[in-house]
Amino acid sequence: MGHDLPLSFVVVGHVDHGKSTLIGRLLFDTDSLPDGKRDELIKAAQRRGGAGIEWSYLLDAFQAERDQNVTIDMTHIQFQTLRRRYVIIDAPGHREFLRNMVSGAATADAAVLVVDAKEGAREQSRRHAYILHLLGIRQVVLVINKMDLVGYDPEIFYQVKADMLSYLGSLGIMPAHTIPVVAREGDMVVSRTGPMDWYQGPALCEALDGLELAPLPLAVPLRFPVQDVYKFGDDRIIVGRVQSGVIRQGDMVVISPTGERAQVTSLRVWPDDSAKIIARAGESVGFTLDQNLYVERGHVISHVENLPILSSILRATIFWLSSKPLQLGSSYTLRCATHECLVTVQSIERAIDTQDLARLDLREAVTKGMVAEVILRSRDRIPVDSYGEHVSTGRIVLSEGLEIVGGGILHMEDIVSAQRPLTHQAANLFAVSHMVSYEERIRKYGHQGAIFWLTGLSGAGKSTLAMILEKELIERGYGCYVLDGDNVRRGLCADLGFSIDDRAENIRRVGEMAALMSDAGLVVITSFISPFAADRERARAAAPARFHEIYVRADIAECEKRDPKGLYRKARAGEISDFTGIGSPYEPPENPDLVIDTALSNIDECVNKMLNYICHHITLVAEQESHRAF
Repeated sequence: MGHDLPLSFVVVGHVDHGKSTLIGRLLFDTDSLPDGKRDELIKAAQRRGGAGIEWSYLLDAFQAERDQNVTIDMTHIQFQTLRRRYVIIDAPGHREFLRNMVSGAATADAAVLVVDAKEGAREQSRRHAYILHLLGIRQVVLVINKMDLVGYDPEIFYQVKADMLSYLGSLGIMPAHTIPVVAREGDMVVSRTGPMDWYQGPALCEALDGLELAPLPLAVPLRFPVQDVYKFGDDRIIVGRVQSGVIRQGDMVVISPTGERAQVTSLRVWPDDSAKIIARAGESVGFTLDQNLYVERGHVISHVENLPILSSILRATIFWLSSKPLQLGSSYTLRCATHECLVTVQSIERAIDTQDLARLDLREAVTKGMVAEVILRSRDRIPVDSYGEHVSTGRIVLSEGLEIVGGGILHMEDIVSAQRPLTHQAANLFAVSHMVSYEERIRKYGHQGAIFWLTGLSGAGKSTLAMILEKELIERGYGCYVLDGDNVRRGLCADLGFSIDDRAENIRRVGEMAALMSDAGLVVITSFISPFAADRERARAAAPARFHEIYVRADIAECEKRDPKGLYRKARAGEISDFTGIGSPYEPPENPDLVIDTALSNIDECVNKMLNYICHHITLVAEQESHRAF
């Protein structure tokens, strides 16, 4: 009796090592070809003078592929043995089409890795093995093909096997079986045939029958990436696929990233089934909620008890596929489940050469075929998980335009600033009303409260300008205070270091503190590099009506020439890692409220321009009107 669910496996290997032949032989010998195809192949071989069946023609879907003699499409093919059904994911081996292999391997329960007995492990063989490791595919059958070309020599088989097992073992992969095969003749493919009596293990089909189906992730907490929202009359039906866990009618769920909660009132399927009250991992389904909440594609539905991580900081391991290098500071479109957003490469922590697993100290660019451990930044917080906990929301694809340039997995365990939805953080908090209103405060002080956020590269002149402005404003009778790195890191942020997430948390705290001070009626001037737009936007969100972004502009060459604290020199010498402008990018404001170019203007000109801007925005309306009257 066969299994109900098919086992899916990806076939990978170098372009010339016989993958297509192996797959064709599997289909032929298990009698899994479409009606008439078997006879067609035999007759075609006879017309060529008995040259043998051209197995790769079974898989070449396009004439262009035959012309190029490489497989460029990715094919899903079904066959079955007496024990179970199978789905073969034929992942192309040619380097130009490696990105298809990533997509194919991502859905597989297992893998068959094909290596030529004569050529041994090639660069592509190692690359493909590394992708299997990266995607967490641990069930692998190693096939040593073309044994006839080495005279069925067992010593050569054992040598190639040892080389591959050594490499796979370094990746934590232990093949279930290593099988000598002659795919063109069908030796050791479906049954034990061919002059290889020295091999006592199973044929390939027998080995596949012994593999286990990956269990459906039913016991894993619910993850339901929203694909779309349909409107039928008064109903708004949220549709998608249950990637993990179970969703039931009556469940209380949370929508991430908004953090809103609602109860599932009904499940909808096609054809209609009014008795449907539960959907499990692997099912596509729609459902309605008891509230008319804002839900869109890319949101993730989960249960209240176990929520995805919300973060604008993503730590990822990326397999780079593009001929154009992965570069520090470059932006790409990230896709995670159904969510898409723009991300910037904040830092490249290291690169790995998949040929020999050497770790390379590449901090500015990574070339095609390498693996990079990177930090990505998005403008907004997005719902994600670590790959080890949730496959669907822990795997990402990067694209540039229409081209897929990389794929990989997320490691969010050590991103301290990754937060759960704000609805949980705000539990048991109650607003306290002040007895003095904001309007009463500013009438008392004679000016508005405001935040003037100075951002720019180190050495652009932010601190110098901030301190002069503070002095000038206080002399004019305004309540003013400067927040900068020195004074906040002595107290408010004394517990923070200089890691990626600590720096983001530093800016978040400063933004919240500045908002409170401006609410008290003070003029707050902040002086922070704050290189990422997402961090500055989060600071603005704390007090949007009183926030002014001032870009203190000077190019990297000018700032490095000034280098008042010697930081650029240390960064160039490798003494400071992830230094903005050298080891980490700076995202200039797209639409700042004011631009001060310190490379083109002297200090007095810059101060006067800023004073005019600040005084205009903090002067009370009545006072402005009286000035206009004169």
